[in-house]
Amino acid sequence: MLEDSLFRVGLVILAAGSVGLVLYFGVIRKRFEMPPCVFASWLRIYCPGCGGTRAVMALLQGHIVESVWYHPLVLYTVIIFGGFMLTQGLERLGVRGVRGWKYHDWHLYGAVIVLVCNFLFKNLLRWIWGVTI
Repeated sequence: MLEDSLFRVGLVILAAGSVGLVLYFGVIRKRFEMPPCVFASWLRIYCPGCGGTRAVMALLQGHIVESVWYHPLVLYTVIIFGGFMLTQGLERLGVRGVRGWKYHDWHLYGAVIVLVCNFLFKNLLRWIWGVTI
């Protein structure tokens, strides 16, 4: 079943993400600076991923609005991925009345729409009004 495979992959992603956060906050952040985005520095446009790291950092600090401003896909992913993993996990544990979310293509289409709209919005702000994010 597709949901079984997605749940297993999700567990691996959670484990890898946890290790990545520990390494980032424990080692990398203290010793290295983040390199600038190639798109932003060379091409003078925001890439579709610009702001993602700042959005994650803001979300981890509880600044939800700031996170959405930096990159709305981060909160969208947390809601969809978190809801899927939570409900699937509870269903697998046998919690009564909880049915795991099923995968739907609209989850992916929604993510693509958010990504494209964010890219266009930020670049239009930069090109038309000179606003840097």
